[in-house]
This record gives sequence, structure tokens and C-alpha cells, in this order.
Amino acid sequence: MTNLQALTIGDRPTNVRWGVFSLAFATSMLLYLHRYVFAFIKPTLAKEWELSNTELGRIDSAFSVCYTLFQFPIAVGADLVGVHLVLTALILLWCGGLATMAWAPSAKWMWFAQATIGTGQSAVYACLSRIGSTWFPPAVRTTLQGSVGVLAGRLGALGSSLVFSTLLLGVFGFDWRTATWLLVGVGIAHAVLFASVFRNSPRSHPSVNDAEARMIEGDGTSAADAASPAASRLSIGETLNTVTPRSGLNLACLAVQSILSTFADNIYSNWIPLFLSQVHRLEFKTMGVFASLPLLGGAIAGLVGGVLNDYFISRTGNRRWSRVGVALAGKGMASVLMFVALAFYDEPYVFCSLLFFIKFFGDWSLTTSWGVVTDIGGRATASVFGINNAVASLGQIAAPLAFGMLADQFGWRIVFVTVGVTYALCALSWLTIDCTIPVLRESALHDD
Repeated sequence: MTNLQALTIGDRPTNVRWGVFSLAFATSMLLYLHRYVFAFIKPTLAKEWELSNTELGRIDSAFSVCYTLFQFPIAVGADLVGVHLVLTALILLWCGGLATMAWAPSAKWMWFAQATIGTGQSAVYACLSRIGSTWFPPAVRTTLQGSVGVLAGRLGALGSSLVFSTLLLGVFGFDWRTATWLLVGVGIAHAVLFASVFRNSPRSHPSVNDAEARMIEGDGTSAADAASPAASRLSIGETLNTVTPRSGLNLACLAVQSILSTFADNIYSNWIPLFLSQVHRLEFKTMGVFASLPLLGGAIAGLVGGVLNDYFISRTGNRRWSRVGVALAGKGMASVLMFVALAFYDEPYVFCSLLFFIKFFGDWSLTTSWGVVTDIGGRATASVFGINNAVASLGQIAAPLAFGMLADQFGWRIVFVTVGVTYALCALSWLTIDCTIPVLRESALHDD
């Protein structure tokens, strides 16, 4: 081999980033595959333990409360010590919660299981957001983050519908506890793979060459900053001192829309299977198929939303209004279609088919949220994501309590009306958000 050939090969970027992308994608899929299991066992628990919708909602809230409480402190830990250790521990912890759920002999233990799963999953997307900011090149960052955060998550939820409900429970006839133990085994295997392969940054990965590291650092990140978490570490006090009133207000506006979005989204993660069982008397095999339709729409939206964000930013050069336009249009269309769908409330197959389109438009703005966090987060991306997601989880706490009570007191139709109104408010809230205002004063946005 000549020196020129060796130089050419040495200058060609390695492709480790795609392996990291695959790990992040699989983690997001697994998270939702496990999270949605409880929604499909609700009809069985309601009969076996004689639980009302309100009582089932209280068990749901155990997940949400712990998800909210632990998200920010664990996200800060990911910024301080790195994603490698923190995310591995989180995966194992939520798998432990899922195992407890499979064993749980009573509603009390089921509450504890949901609390453990919520703790384990609390800062996972904060960690994945940091992976996005350190491992994905700027030109495709929003698209890839949307793929990880929305497409993969919705595919995991779709898998819970089709694999757990339709296949394992419906076709194979497993009892729900055996099916859950199988998913626990898959989760532990993934944790081992992640711990073995992942590293905190391109510069710290032995298989990444300098060309790939420089490609990923195209946003101006220095080699020193990319090499380790400690190199870019900010104490909590230093972080708070860099936040201006203007950036704090902007972060609060982002949190408001996240609360509204999370509140509306809870109908899909926690209640659609029970709705189909109680109102339309569908069995597991059929329930899984039709409950999967809105999740398929959300999965497609994760990719479409990211592409739309990157496309409009590139074409217009206006980052703020490109993001606002995509998000506002998506949530606005979701609101309109929800009220159209209510005209077909008594026809489950038509109603669920329309939920596909509602979820599609509602979810493409989630990619925009990830992009905004990356835009404004700078060196504290995981912490900013943790703050936003922790506050957003207030919607996740309120929704199961509200939806369970509304279903018991007024029927399921009013639940869907509430979701439609929430979508409309969320669309309007995007007019208050400016992704060009960094949270940290020294952070700079880099338009690509």
C-alpha cells in the first residue's frame, strides 16, 4: 500500500456513529415496548382485582410521579459522569421494575412496580438527547434525534401492541406474567450490549478515527470538550448563574407546551386498550392491532417531523420560525382531526384509523421539541432536557388521574374531547417559544 493510499484511507471517516445511533434507537424502542405493557394488562387487572378506572389511574400515577421527581437529578448526573454509566444503570433499574410487575400479587405491589419503572425510565431521554448532541453531525441532527426520540419510541409502543398483546397474549396464548418475563430478558440483554459497546463521546471511543470525530464536531465543539464529560462540566451553581431572565422565561414557555403535549399523549400510552375493551369489547388479538394504529402514525411522524425541521431551517435560514411552523401545524391539525374523529366514536375501526392521523400530526412536533432543547441547551443539554421533561411530566401525572375519573364519571367521549382541546392549546403555545435563546449565556447557536 502506498503512502497516498494509506493517507486516503486514514482520512475516510469511520462509521461508529451509526452503531451508536442503532444503540440509541434500540434503547428508545425498548423503553416504550416495556412502558406500554401496563396499558394492555389493565383490562385483566380490572377484572381480577376489581379495580375501577380511577384506581387504575392512581397506579399509573406512580410511574408518572417517580418519572418526574428523578428526571432532573439523574439528568444532571448524566452531564457530570457521562451517559455510559447512567443509562446502563437506568435500563437495568426499569427492567427490575418490569420484573416486579410480572411478580406483583396485589395492587400495592403493582404501584411499587410502576414507581420503579418510572424511576428507571426518568432520565433516559435526557441521556439520549446528550448522545444526539455529542454523536450526531449538525446537518442531520434533528432528523436523527427525531428518529431516536419519536420514530423508535413509537415503534416500541407499536411492538407492545402487536408483539405483547396480539402475538404473545392473543396468538400464542401466554398469560400476561409469562409474556412480561420474556420482555424482561430482552431488556437485560440490551443493557449488557449497551454497556459493552457505547462510549460517552467520539473522542473516547477506540474505534473512531479523527476524520469521523471532526465530522461529528462540525458544530464547533472542541476536541477537548468532546473527549469527556468532565471537560465540559458545569456545576449546578454555575449553570444557574448563567441563566438570564429571558432564557428562563423561554425555557418556561417550552415547558408549558411540553406539559400540554404530554397530557394529550397519555391517552395513547395508558388508555386506548382499556377504552377498546370497555366500550367496544375487543379481545387481545384484535385490540392489539387497532391500538397499534395511532402508534404507527406517531412512528412515521418522528421521521417526517425531523426531516421537515431540517428542510425548512436549511431553506429559510430562520431556525426559530421553521421550528414553530412545523410544531404549530402538527398540533393544530391533531386538534381538528380529533373533533372529526368523534363523529365516528361508535365505529371502533374507523375511529382508530383516524387516530392514526391524529397521532401522526400530534407527534411530528415532538421532534421539534428535541431540536429546541439541543439548540438552547449547549453544554448542559442533558440537564436542560431533564428540566423540561421533568416539568412536562406534570401532564403525565395529571392525565391518568383526570382520564380515569372522567371515564368513570362522564364516559370516554369526554376524555377524547379533553384531548382535542389540549392539542389546540399546545399548538398556540408554540408561538411563545424561541429556539435562538440559549439557556447558558456563553452558549452559541450554530446554524447549519
